[in-house]
Amino acid sequence: MSTVVADIEREHLRDDLPEFRPGDTVIVNVRIKEGEKERIQAYEGVVLRKRGGGTRASFTVRKVSYGTGVERIFPLHSTAIASIKVKTEGRARRARLYFLRALKGKAAKQMIKKR
Repeated sequence: MSTVVADIEREHLRDDLPEFRPGDTVIVNVRIKEGEKERIQAYEGVVLRKRGGGTRASFTVRKVSYGTGVERIFPLHSTAIASIKVKTEGRARRARLYFLRALKGKAAKQMIKKR
């Protein structure tokens, strides 16, 4: 990668975000703009994967809402993310936890141990 692109990317990297890994339960506070108002909405779930590097990095969070699994992909260095808080740290033995999609309830929780 050219040094010009690397310098521009370095300016846009956020350093206020905590370290987290797949298997961790996180609370992502997202800025949502509705008309002229702006509010913050919390999205809590398990990190299924992290991918990419630099400003292109993203992560996927899965939660179960009213019995339906919902996954959302967040750009890691987005300005729409107000904050990320690690609620519990999980110890997953894989980097991609797609198998959690097929598991429900206690079975899904048992697959991810506490660190």
